[in-house]
Amino acid sequence: MGNGETRVRGLAARAGGWSARHRWAAVGIWVLFVVLAMGLGSAAGRVDVKDSDQLKGETHTAAKIIEDAGIEEPASETVLIQSKDGSLKATDAEFKSAVTAVVKAVEGTGKVTDVTSPYDTRTISKDGRSALVQFDMRGDSDTAGERVEPVLNAVEDVQKDHGSLRIEEIGGASMMKTFDDAFGDDFQKAEYSAVPVALGILLIAFGALVAALLPVLLAVTAIMATMGLMGIVSHVMPMSDTANSVMLLVGLAVGVDYCLFYLRREREERQAGRDAQTALRVAAATSGRAIIVSGVTVCVAMAGMLFTGLAEFEAMGLASLMVVAVAMVGSVTVLPALLSLLGERVEKGKIPFLHPESRLRRNKGAANRESRFWTAVLKGVLARPVISVAVAAGALLAIAAPALGMKTQNLTLDQEFGDSLPIVQTYNRLNEAFPGGSDPAEVVVKADDINAPEVKSALADFRDRAVSSGASRGPVEIKLHDEQNIAFVYVPLVGGSDLDKAGASLDKLRDDVRPATLGKVDGVEAPITGQVAGSKDFNDQLAGAVVPVFAFVVVFAFGLMLLSFRSLTIAITSIVLNLLSVGAAYGILVAVFQHGWGASLVGAEGVGAIITWLPLFLFVILFGLSMDYHVFVVSRIREARLRGRTTKDAIQHGVVTTAGVVTSAAVIMVAVFAIFGTLSMQSMKQMGVGLAAAVLIDATIIRGVLLPAVMALLGERNWYFPKWLHRLPDMTHDEAPEAVTHGPAHDDKGERVPV
Repeated sequence: MGNGETRVRGLAARAGGWSARHRWAAVGIWVLFVVLAMGLGSAAGRVDVKDSDQLKGETHTAAKIIEDAGIEEPASETVLIQSKDGSLKATDAEFKSAVTAVVKAVEGTGKVTDVTSPYDTRTISKDGRSALVQFDMRGDSDTAGERVEPVLNAVEDVQKDHGSLRIEEIGGASMMKTFDDAFGDDFQKAEYSAVPVALGILLIAFGALVAALLPVLLAVTAIMATMGLMGIVSHVMPMSDTANSVMLLVGLAVGVDYCLFYLRREREERQAGRDAQTALRVAAATSGRAIIVSGVTVCVAMAGMLFTGLAEFEAMGLASLMVVAVAMVGSVTVLPALLSLLGERVEKGKIPFLHPESRLRRNKGAANRESRFWTAVLKGVLARPVISVAVAAGALLAIAAPALGMKTQNLTLDQEFGDSLPIVQTYNRLNEAFPGGSDPAEVVVKADDINAPEVKSALADFRDRAVSSGASRGPVEIKLHDEQNIAFVYVPLVGGSDLDKAGASLDKLRDDVRPATLGKVDGVEAPITGQVAGSKDFNDQLAGAVVPVFAFVVVFAFGLMLLSFRSLTIAITSIVLNLLSVGAAYGILVAVFQHGWGASLVGAEGVGAIITWLPLFLFVILFGLSMDYHVFVVSRIREARLRGRTTKDAIQHGVVTTAGVVTSAAVIMVAVFAIFGTLSMQSMKQMGVGLAAAVLIDATIIRGVLLPAVMALLGERNWYFPKWLHRLPDMTHDEAPEAVTHGPAHDDKGERVPV
């Protein structure tokens, strides 16, 4: 193609052309949009998800009753007093002296209320060697961790005076403070280090500072704008800190990817000898189109989270969807304007020793810079496609196999943090002495008159039956709120931190004990909540959402690929390959974190389960992000096919010419996700390792081996599009200008190939 005017149709091409012609206006509009979004979002403030909206089922009902009654549940704390060698019992004078000292010490801080002695509440273990002093923190439970230090210090002082006893504090406030001290900066460090890591990799990829800064600049401004939009949207659909972190991760990944695709293509066209205007127009028509197709597909995948019915997932889905949409719009509008403004200055700040690409400027014949490594790989793959498919697919299926035994649950404290914190050891000792005492089930009883004789009788009966049924070993504590006609019943569940056994105890409470006692009193509501109940309700809700979410994402992604490539074969293979990469990621997660195979290599432990929310979250995120590479590579293959190359040549050309940019994009994603794999929390490790492994598999085995091998086997059948589908909208018009100079591609029978 020459440098003359060639009309290129399509949304991406038109947007890029307008931005290049009105570059200052495009940049100004983008800056104004970012500033306005941030300003309006800041003014509106962010509404976060309420506890009562977090889950459905009984957990939701209980939270709603508490919220409507205006009851602020305080942060409860417990001091475990235990004989170190088993020689002392709660009846001994030294033990009693320690209990008295603890009660006096915590009361003396002025930070607590409702201090109870184990001799009054019968919170003494079966063997008599452990006892619990219980109390509540004054003030808002959400900020109790900031006020608990004087209480912890007071308990420590008592411990110093009683060497033969173990005196340790645990509870909502002390755990909050411990986690904030130990891990509070972990997330911030991970988020802040993600940008420098991405910039460093881009410097290596481009070998020029200005070119490396552009993708980061686009991603950061897209994230800033989305933060503002989240504040505005939160008044309709509440947001959360988790949604904010996920949005930042996704925004950085797609923002950098989209800019990388566009910038690499523009540079490639200029290196082929085309003038800046033509190079920009080609990049808009090709990479710009791939960005729009990919962006819309990612948005559809993220929208799948809205079907879970879980407020946290809905917030994550909407936040991710918004940042992808903003990054996509920025990539096809402000980016062409910036490239037009910068011109040759995009090469400023060259770092020759980092990358030899600057030498390509002197070699006009290197228009389609091809990777030597991937050229060698592709030669073998295309020579033996059957063997390549068998080996690659077999390897991925083998990696995915452990996923068949996946077990999901909300991780307990000891699973989440191992023995890295002293408070975890306290948690384990407490659960051993008082099974379920650290996380009791909480029955929220609401009645017309909580002090009515039949209600009081039912409460007493419930307390007795909870123990006699075997669901609890006691003690069962009842707290009345007379004014609101509500009672809280705390039931330590048999099974303790073993969520399977504790779940069975919960079922006994819900299905047997409650109907036989509180269920017989008219007008009484008694939903059961707590950590074990919350985990069960979350699992139940998520299990019901899996099929609708999977179906929505797969069906819509299939439809978008069908319309974008006008090929039934491409649409089907896209879905199958993406599902294969997700399955492999699941297999790695289960192998490492459930079975513990090679867990030490990533600084993890085999905790016996995968955090409940992760499989669905990973499916949605990975299905969306993997489409980035897939659309980019297949678009390049299709473009080459339109220029008249044979399908086999088009496959080789498409894969090897995109290998550099796909590798750079994948390395950035893997590095950013791997940062989260270094955090101390097992759930964050699982997320980081799962995402990093899936992206690595997707960018290498899937796009570099399986995709070209499958397409080589299918040959011209890749472009199969039944006549009865021709009435569907044609979204394939954003083709490279060169396509028009070569005439339409033909199959072996001389008919036009519907590509």
